[in-house]
Amino acid sequence: MADKAINIIKRGGRRASEPFQRQKLHASVRAACLSVRSPDGLAESTANKVCDAVIMWLETKPEVTSADLRRKATETLESFHPEAAYLYKHHRLVI
Repeated sequence: MADKAINIIKRGGRRASEPFQRQKLHASVRAACLSVRSPDGLAESTANKVCDAVIMWLETKPEVTSADLRRKATETLESFHPEAAYLYKHHRLVI
């Protein structure tokens, strides 16, 4: 599925919005999975499932905030990989 033209309003509204990019979400979810030592195949399939669910959620929205996008991705990731979801949710505090 090609990325739908959904604008993501950046954190705090200080920066311009940008179009949703599945590959950015996929990379960040995959990285969270790998950071908690998930096998590469599991990280890849989990990232795909999270992206698919988020895209379905986005279909009815013309724009969302980056915080809303992160919240939805975290909520979805929680059902597949709670440990990675914790890291994904708190990444700014951990790094």
